[in-house]
Amino acid sequence: MPELPDIETYLEALSERVLGEPLLRVTVASPFLLRTADPPIREVEGKKVTALRRLGKRVVLALESDLFLVLHLMIAGRLHWLEEGGKEARRAARPAGRKGTTLASFVFAKGALTLTEAGSKRRAALHLVRGEAGLAALARAGIEPLEADLSTFAEALRRENHTLKRALTDPDLFSGIGNAYSDEILHEARLSPVKLTGRLADDEAARLHQATRDVLERWLARLRSERAGGFPEKVTAFREEFAVHGRHRQPCPRCGAPVQRIVHAENETNYCARCQTGGQILSDRSLARLLKQDWPRTLEEQERKPGFGIRGAPGDRGTG
Repeated sequence: MPELPDIETYLEALSERVLGEPLLRVTVASPFLLRTADPPIREVEGKKVTALRRLGKRVVLALESDLFLVLHLMIAGRLHWLEEGGKEARRAARPAGRKGTTLASFVFAKGALTLTEAGSKRRAALHLVRGEAGLAALARAGIEPLEADLSTFAEALRRENHTLKRALTDPDLFSGIGNAYSDEILHEARLSPVKLTGRLADDEAARLHQATRDVLERWLARLRSERAGGFPEKVTAFREEFAVHGRHRQPCPRCGAPVQRIVHAENETNYCARCQTGGQILSDRSLARLLKQDWPRTLEEQERKPGFGIRGAPGDRGTG
């Protein structure tokens, strides 16, 4: 799922292309995408884009007449920009068919913005709301992590007694942080993903606050550099430059120990046991139940068991 650095990069690229421009046509190809009926979607046509915002992990286009188009990309949704005059842009200006992955197109004079979604599950969402009150109804209560001082950050962190992983990814606590960047932040802070916020020492909270700022700012700068004025077309939750996320069994860039993981449903937590958990390997419930007494509980046990090191692991499900 695109997170804060990715969404901010989308917004910057869109600002360069559509700010002040009229939205000429909207085509919604998937009946599952549009989640609101009033105002009707046709009401945005001809209205100029007055601002672009981020609402958590959502992209917001503010338009004349106090209208707001709100795009939630979810896990597999992505945005693309098709330049004016190109074959694909002309196709986007015509009614879209039901087949394919293009869920919607937004046509401007300079080109077309399209929303696609990989896979067969339709989770991406489009809302059209009127007024700030309508927009606020879609918002969650999480603080902006790059704007919060240490006391505000620590208060949000300790509001409920969650694991650090769950707290960082809770949109009612922190805005814009998801599965990928939470792994990177916790690795940077050298903190266990399952440590409870109620047991977090003041110095650990300060370390996590600084790591959050450092990781998000570093990746914002990297993504801006990669974009270099173009439109971000390679938005992904799995980057070679990540320290741990999506890098199961690969060496930790800090200490060289194999990156570990916990798989729960469609989500995966990646961490370094040596850097973050004092050498303890956290239990992946399904795999631990399968392997029973063969499940290694420490890095030392893992190193003694063939097949559990950096090269591979029994039962590897290959999720990222």
